[in-house]
Amino acid sequence: MITHIGLVGLGKMGNNMRARLRQAGIEVTGFDTNPEVSDVPTLGALVEALPAGQRVVWVMVPAGAPTDAVIDSLAEVMGVGDVIIDGGNSRFSDDAIHAEQLAKQGIGFIDVGVSGGIWGLQNGYGLMAGGPVETIEALMPVFDALRPEGPREEGFVHAGSAPGAGHYAKMVHNGIEYGLMQAYAEGYELLQAAPLIEDVAGCLKAWSRGTVVRSWLLDLLVRALEEDPDLRQLSDWVEDSGEGRWTVDEAVRLAVPLPVISASLFARFGSRQDSSPAMKAVAALRQQFGGHAVKPA
Repeated sequence: MITHIGLVGLGKMGNNMRARLRQAGIEVTGFDTNPEVSDVPTLGALVEALPAGQRVVWVMVPAGAPTDAVIDSLAEVMGVGDVIIDGGNSRFSDDAIHAEQLAKQGIGFIDVGVSGGIWGLQNGYGLMAGGPVETIEALMPVFDALRPEGPREEGFVHAGSAPGAGHYAKMVHNGIEYGLMQAYAEGYELLQAAPLIEDVAGCLKAWSRGTVVRSWLLDLLVRALEEDPDLRQLSDWVEDSGEGRWTVDEAVRLAVPLPVISASLFARFGSRQDSSPAMKAVAALRQQFGGHAVKPA
C-alpha cells in the first residue's frame, strides 16, 4: 500500500493537498522552486526521499511548458515501476504524449483532474482520474485521502483507462462551471438593475436552501456580496484559464451544441474590451441603411 508520495508544486492547491494528505496519514515529500515551502532542494532529492519500489510523484504545476519541463526532469531520475501523476489543468491531448514518453522507460502515468480550489483542504477535492485500472487501484489510498468524506463515487471517478480521460472530464466540469457562473452573474445584474428590488444579496441568499438553483457557487457569490456589497473592489475584467476554450473546441470537433458554455466564454472575452469594434460596426451599419441615430465617440 502506498503511504509516501512526492508532490511537485506547492502553490495554493499543492500546499493544501500536502496538508490534507498528511492529515490522513500519507507521508508527503514536497518540492517547489520556492525554498520557503519546499521540503527538499531539488527534484532529484525528492525522488531519493521516496521509498524504493513503486515511487509516486504527483505534479501540481501550471499546464503546458511548466508541466512538460517537470515531467521531463522527473523522467531522468525515476525508473521502472514508478508512477507520475499529472494533477494540474493540462489539456487532455497532452496526456497521451506524456504517457507514451514515460512508458518507454517503464514509468507509469496517470492524469487526474482536481476540483476544490482553495477550499479543498477543508472540504476535500473532487477527483477525476484517467489511466490503467491496476495503477488506479494501487493509488486509491492517496485518492481516498484527498477526496471529500462520504461515498467514494460522490468525490472520485476513474473516468477511463486511456490517457487523458481524467483531464477530459475535468475540462467538461470547468466548462459547466463557466456556464453556471455566467447564469448567476446575469441574474445578479438584473436584480441590481430592477427598481423593485431593495436587497439584492438577500434575494440570492434566500435561494441558498430549498430552491432548485441552490449551490456552492451561489453560496460563494452571496459571501462575496456580503464582503463587498456592490463589488466595487473588483474590475469587470475576467480571465479564462483555458479549459473553457478547450471545451468549446471539443464541441466543434464533435459537432455537439454548447450554446450556454460558448456564450459564457465569449462573455469573458467581451469583459476585456474597453470598446467594441463589432458594436461600432453595428452602429455604423444601422446608420448607413436606416439613418438611425448614433452616439459620437
